Amino acid sequence: MTSSSMAMNDNAILPLSGGPSFSSPSYIGGGGGGGSGGGGGDWGGSHGGLVSGLGLGMGDEGPRGVRSLPLILRRLLKFRSMDFELAFWQLTYLVVAPRRVYKQTYHHKQTKNQWARDDPAMLILIAGCLGAAGLTWSLLYRQSPLETIFTMFLMIFRDFLLFSLITSFILYFLANRLLLAPSVPHASISDNRVEYAYAFDVAVNSFFPFFLSVYVGLLPLAAVVVRDNWVCLWVGNTLFLIAQVQYVYVTYLGYNALPFVARSELLLSPLLPIFGGYLLSLLGFNTAKHALELYFGQSWK
Repeated sequence: MTSSSMAMNDNAILPLSGGPSFSSPSYIGGGGGGGSGGGGGDWGGSHGGLVSGLGLGMGDEGPRGVRSLPLILRRLLKFRSMDFELAFWQLTYLVVAPRRVYKQTYHHKQTKNQWARDDPAMLILIAGCLGAAGLTWSLLYRQSPLETIFTMFLMIFRDFLLFSLITSFILYFLANRLLLAPSVPHASISDNRVEYAYAFDVAVNSFFPFFLSVYVGLLPLAAVVVRDNWVCLWVGNTLFLIAQVQYVYVTYLGYNALPFVARSELLLSPLLPIFGGYLLSLLGFNTAKHALELYFGQSWK
């Protein structure tokens, strides 16, 4: 595919005025923006040691201590530099057409020399959504202010960030060991390896549809799915099934978008135990009820 045809696809993916700008730090899905000239924020550059192996690029701007941080962390509090509009449309397409989110990954690697995003806008939006969901669930269960803060903390830092960090590290390790295609001639080692920062992006992308299905979808059904009858059990367990399938599928799309990943279909293998566990749970294990008891100490108040 030529650069001109890729550029034509850019404007067709997101309904933003004037199309996405490749000089901004944002990107569509897995690809990302670097520093000026493609070198300042290179996550996959040759910086040596663990940083180079994980693909955490460092920029050249700012004091020495600040330069030692990944670009996405340095921009975490710079709200004016974040593209929230683009991040919003990314989240929308993760639900309705997740394949489009990863459609331009290769083009962004060519233009900015990195696969991962350097704009933390999506992290901020998802964390905000989780905070709102935690507040709503706390009001539903009539928790105290301290319990409400603790619930929001668990949803953001344990369920989202910690789980995404662990999942991305596992998939980063497995992808580089099992899924890579034979090396492309005249390509550097870093060009044929999955960056940890990109693996984390994929985990973040996969979490959002899961969040909508469970954290939001379960809200109006909380009083229903905990009842002791098979239909309510089926509704709650099916909701968790949909969420897990979405997570696995969006993860697969993320790695399938990388041209040097040859066996991304292996990432669909968790679907077999997921469906098997779902069928077994229909015999009497209410997943939704147990999840609510784990969070709030009781299934319904």
